[in-house]
Amino acid sequence: MSHGCNNTEMTPARAASFLVCFAVLSVVFAASARSGVSQVRASAQAQPSVAACRPADFRVVLDVGHTPDVPGAISAHGIPEYVFNMRLAADIKDALVKAGFDKTVLLITDQAPPLGLFERAWSANKLNADLFIAIHHDSVPDDLLQTWEYADHQEHFNDSFPGYAIFVSDENADRAGSLAFGHLLGEALQAQGLVYTPHYTLPLMRHRQRQLVDAEAGVYRYDALVVLEKTRMPAVLLEAGSIINRTEELQMATPERRNLISTAMVTAVNEFCADRVMARHRHIRRLASPDAAPRRRVGVR
Repeated sequence: MSHGCNNTEMTPARAASFLVCFAVLSVVFAASARSGVSQVRASAQAQPSVAACRPADFRVVLDVGHTPDVPGAISAHGIPEYVFNMRLAADIKDALVKAGFDKTVLLITDQAPPLGLFERAWSANKLNADLFIAIHHDSVPDDLLQTWEYADHQEHFNDSFPGYAIFVSDENADRAGSLAFGHLLGEALQAQGLVYTPHYTLPLMRHRQRQLVDAEAGVYRYDALVVLEKTRMPAVLLEAGSIINRTEELQMATPERRNLISTAMVTAVNEFCADRVMARHRHIRRLASPDAAPRRRVGVR
């Protein structure tokens, strides 16, 4: 092609030819671009829309650990764990409701263990909850406690092991979901500047020593917990912090610390809810796929 687009010797005639080629190429490119955009739009329209998390359809059960008569650990300043559990669980519920999770239930029972533990799991199952979260505050075994005097009373403390801990059970009906939420919650707590306690891995914990199954997020395995084992939905137990640690107890008593934990909880629940919707969507797409249809085997009636 003597006067085509590939000719590099520039003359007036060839310059005119070049301009013609350029114009033709521009038209072709524009048409191709429009075609590409149309194909992308058609492809996007052909893809079913992925629904985001619908908080109003997602039920969270917040289990307030212990009871007034069996209040759990006694803090370094002599306050029952149940008081801390109730305050934090109530704040978390308020935060979740404000975020749209208005089906959140605060689970409170007066029934003492062990029957009360089964009652909690039964209640969550009856509610058909999507997520179960037990709220607790931590202590240490009795042989690790020290004595001090506060307000003319002898109290017990241990200042060595601050931090949160998250527990899941391998016996839970949705172990993978429990682990997934535990990871999201640990990440969200750390994003708020909190850290988990590693002391459950230490031999000094004896029969309370636990396996750390998620070293990034601070998630431990604890199979013997009834509320985690008997619930039919993803379930975790949060030890929000150590109230036997004199410094951390004072922090745990503040609205600011409860707000940090509540904010982390909302973040984790939102992300978990969205992940469950996506997983359900992928499952439906697999079932609807032609490849998923049962194939008749040749030679089999």
